[in-house]
Amino acid sequence: MELYAGLDLHSRNTYIGIMDDTYNRVFKKRVPNDLDQILQTLAPFQEQLKGFVVESTFNWYWLVDGLIEAGYGDAHLANPAAINQYEGLKYTDDQHDAFFLAKLLILNILPEGYIYPREHRPVRDLARKRMFLARHKTANILSLKSLLQRSCSIKLSANDIRKVTADDLKEWLKQEYLVLTAQASLDTIAFLKEKIKRIEKAIMQRVKLRKSFRQLLTIPGIGNILAMTIMLEVGDIDVSQRSATLFPIVDVYHPSGYPTVKARGLAIARTVIAT
Repeated sequence: MELYAGLDLHSRNTYIGIMDDTYNRVFKKRVPNDLDQILQTLAPFQEQLKGFVVESTFNWYWLVDGLIEAGYGDAHLANPAAINQYEGLKYTDDQHDAFFLAKLLILNILPEGYIYPREHRPVRDLARKRMFLARHKTANILSLKSLLQRSCSIKLSANDIRKVTADDLKEWLKQEYLVLTAQASLDTIAFLKEKIKRIEKAIMQRVKLRKSFRQLLTIPGIGNILAMTIMLEVGDIDVSQRSATLFPIVDVYHPSGYPTVKARGLAIARTVIAT
């Protein structure tokens, strides 16, 4: 008898539901998020388990990696954004979720996420951290620009902001608390700039842009580091999957802000991905 396991992963525990290929529920249990306990729970069924599925939550790495290392090879990562489980359902709970995942796997209609190779995940996550910090740096630049414009009608570009000093802030703003507010943004921008620079250096030392992704550099607003980030996000996926992955990523504005980059970038991206 072939068995299939659905694991509904939460922050503190995992609900395990196992069913056979005729949709009979064979086993159910809520287990703390401890790999040893989960492996002990699944051990009696390991020989019969044809596959398992874990929902792609924020904390799936340890569970999927641990199960694969323990010999549960047919691993699947469910894409929750593509599962319309709750439409038309009045009641649902963790038990239903776990068995629902297992049933989708049996029916071979499970919307799946990509299980990114474990050895490459750290540098991918580092690139994500760079983007996270870059967004915060941009937010502080915009905050400082807004403060200066509304307080003393000084309009500066992002490039001009990089040249602003503490003395400039005192001269323009004069009021102690406004200067302190502006200085906080200025210090944060400098701090984040240094962190981003260190991260970029580490990524550049570890990652080389593959030939199939070099044409991304022809898209306005995409330089080496962003092209590498896109490459790391896409991973080793066939062209059709890669297309769907890249479209939302390249939908960005160039820092210079010229208005045609979005349309131009997407148009070029479609050509790049198709070739």
